[in-house]
Amino acid sequence: QVQLVESGGGLVQTGGSLRLRCAASGRSFETYSMAWFRQAPGKDRKFVSAVAWDGTIYYADSVKGRFTISRDNAKKTLDLQMNTLEPEDTALYYCAANSVGNYYSAGSYDYWGQGTQVTVSS
Repeated sequence: QVQLVESGGGLVQTGGSLRLRCAASGRSFETYSMAWFRQAPGKDRKFVSAVAWDGTIYYADSVKGRFTISRDNAKKTLDLQMNTLEPEDTALYYCAANSVGNYYSAGSYDYWGQGTQVTVSS
């Protein structure tokens, strides 16, 4: 069992930066693949980025070159550095753990946090 708590969201202007953090509790964090998803009002939850248990990293095309995912297995944390933010990045951002298949699919993750709101003003 894994509990996930996100933090770091907020209100930022276009072009600004935020760093999200997901703190995990429980055992075997280092064996889990971890990811960030986001959901805008009225829209489906969408993949943002993932880091597999072996360190392989994946990004959605929309955030490549702007967002950086990282994990610290000793601290049991997952970070998402978001630069050059755009209004289209406005969403509730979720941390997810333990993909059992397709890293890009929300349905493949077993554990979810409550989310942290990111709002980018134009």
